[in-house]
Amino acid sequence: MPIRILLADDHSVVRQGLRMFLELDETIEVVGEAKNGEEAIHMVGELHPDVVLMDVLMPKIDGLSATQKIRQQYPETEVLVLTSVLDEVTISNAVRNGAIGYLLKDTQAEDLCKAIHLAAEGKVQMSPEVAARLAHELCEEHPRIEELTSREREVLQLIANGASNKDIASHLFIAEKTVKAHVSNLLAKMGVQSRTQAALYAVQKGWARPQ
Repeated sequence: MPIRILLADDHSVVRQGLRMFLELDETIEVVGEAKNGEEAIHMVGELHPDVVLMDVLMPKIDGLSATQKIRQQYPETEVLVLTSVLDEVTISNAVRNGAIGYLLKDTQAEDLCKAIHLAAEGKVQMSPEVAARLAHELCEEHPRIEELTSREREVLQLIANGASNKDIASHLFIAEKTVKAHVSNLLAKMGVQSRTQAALYAVQKGWARPQ
């Protein structure tokens, strides 16, 4: 089955360009377009896409607020931010609100397709510039790792390697629902809001090494 995509951007030219490009890939299906965050939330509820390509600066409800509401109401849908905004606060807020990835609009076409596939699998994807900015922002925070169990540390290492819950379950020979419980627990213990934050901070502090 193709990956179902919802485009959320207030510029029709951007949406049209993305649709034309993405529809060249037989593994991707664009199921709808939203011109603001309010529409994006509503359309996710109607269409149940696998991934939303979300702009940040939009009318009515901005992309960051829409991301938070979508992740709260429809956790099975991943949100991949695609924007021209590159500042640490916006990036950090996007991750806190549940975005699985953050790409800039100058991202190469093939990298965008790769990011969509990774997002659909529950894997984190960041532009290199974005990862650097986010790591700097996270340095000001102080997540805790001392309270993690050995299993939770294993899961954190795999998250840092870009593994999805399904990948982790297969690697550790445990149920996917057990992985979800471990992820929830380690996020709470570290005091972070998303697996993206946990992964980047773990790598930054040397708690985990990307492979």
